[in-house]
Amino acid sequence: MSELMDYADVTANFDPVLGIEVHVELGTKTKMFDAAPNAFGGDPNTYVTPVSLGLPGCLPVVNHTAVEYAIKIGLALNCEIAEYCRFARKNYFYPDLTKAFQTSQFDEPIAHDGYVDVELEDGSLFRVQIERAHMEEDAGKNTHVGGAEGRIHGADYSLVDYNRAGVPLVEIVTRPIEGAGERAPEVAAAYVQTLRDIFRALGVSEARMERGNVRADINVSLRDTPESPLGVRTETKNVNSFRGIASAVRYEMQRQGAILSAGGSVNQETRHFHEEDGSTSQGRDKSDAEDYRYFPEPDLVPVAPSRDWVEELRASLPELPVAKRRRLREEWGYADMEMRDVINAGALEIIEATVEAGVDPASARKWWMGELSRRAKERELSLEDMPVTPAQIAELQGLIDSGRINDKLARQVLEGVLAGEGSPTEVVEARGLEVVSDDGALSKAVQDALDANPDVVEKIKGGKVAAAGALVGAVMKATRGQADAARVRELIMEMVGA
Repeated sequence: MSELMDYADVTANFDPVLGIEVHVELGTKTKMFDAAPNAFGGDPNTYVTPVSLGLPGCLPVVNHTAVEYAIKIGLALNCEIAEYCRFARKNYFYPDLTKAFQTSQFDEPIAHDGYVDVELEDGSLFRVQIERAHMEEDAGKNTHVGGAEGRIHGADYSLVDYNRAGVPLVEIVTRPIEGAGERAPEVAAAYVQTLRDIFRALGVSEARMERGNVRADINVSLRDTPESPLGVRTETKNVNSFRGIASAVRYEMQRQGAILSAGGSVNQETRHFHEEDGSTSQGRDKSDAEDYRYFPEPDLVPVAPSRDWVEELRASLPELPVAKRRRLREEWGYADMEMRDVINAGALEIIEATVEAGVDPASARKWWMGELSRRAKERELSLEDMPVTPAQIAELQGLIDSGRINDKLARQVLEGVLAGEGSPTEVVEARGLEVVSDDGALSKAVQDALDANPDVVEKIKGGKVAAAGALVGAVMKATRGQADAARVRELIMEMVGA
């Protein structure tokens, strides 16, 4: 690991400047320039066509839906939408693109000159300026066999899967992010999370970072003061978690601070991020745009979205995440910390859907942030991958509210739902979990408890009413938690004569 400067010393002596490039895979049915399926997984090299593989004689055709999604992203980021733009060839050695170039956009992006307001943990807003958002295609996937950590260094051989080659991407590039200071790691992570939430709100991508749907390249540089020229930057590639983004920024600030304070110079390069310890390591010297020999793509016509179409898309935009979160926090009555926990857990949409299904906000939060969150961690799943729906949670809470089950039984019902035994009502009926509220059955259980605990009965008769709790517990145990606890207490007091 490189020598690091204390973080407080870095922020006291240097001004950090960030630049973030975010790639989002669009959720279209087919790829950017051909009819091959755009799907996750699949056997290697099965989601391909001759165009995907760059075979001679094949010509690309632009995916109309991908253009629509790109415009929506641009509008959500307050960008200007180009009246005319072109694709270009980015020439580079891509072993996972058989054409040996990437079809992208260079000097004429689909969207440019925008901004997005990012909400930080304390509720303040930080504005990030957007330079451009452009369309391009993804590369395939290389698997290096035999090397350390799956990297090419030391590998025995490499395998290439072209299923992802040609998947539509939008790349969003910020202008230099200045003024973040010691909060630079937080700003970087919050910015990418804001974009992720926007993609989901727009419905243009599943935006699942663990699948690589959203990836961020993090540029970091240090300068002496905010008035100094920009420093030499490094670019940490393909970071795909919010915690990783914050860690990469912090590590690079500390690493570069140590170099500069010792009188050294930072090398302009790409770097690899290591999730296990938050460090970065050297990749390759960073190329500049001219090194890619961009030139207009001769096989594709320019894209010229009509102003009427752009305005139709603008009118169709949903409420964006920052505004929505603030509205829901007020409507639901959540404290700032409660809302932050919900957001950090990725549970906002699930809780919203549960509330819409008829559950009060407090109960919806209790289920998703409590029992379900615990079980998700045990299964190493995200909340959205848990085999239960907001509608089922609403049904479960309804069974509690109607008195058919209590909280303890509800956890058993949930266990059955997660095991695939059916809906909450079906699990209650199949497992016989309904609350026993019939006085005849309860009276016998209460009498048994009274007979077994004469000392407690005497305490109650002597005015120590709180002692009844022990008898309630005994009855609940005898009925496997299926008794109506409130009715049990009433019967105890009646039968003792207190």
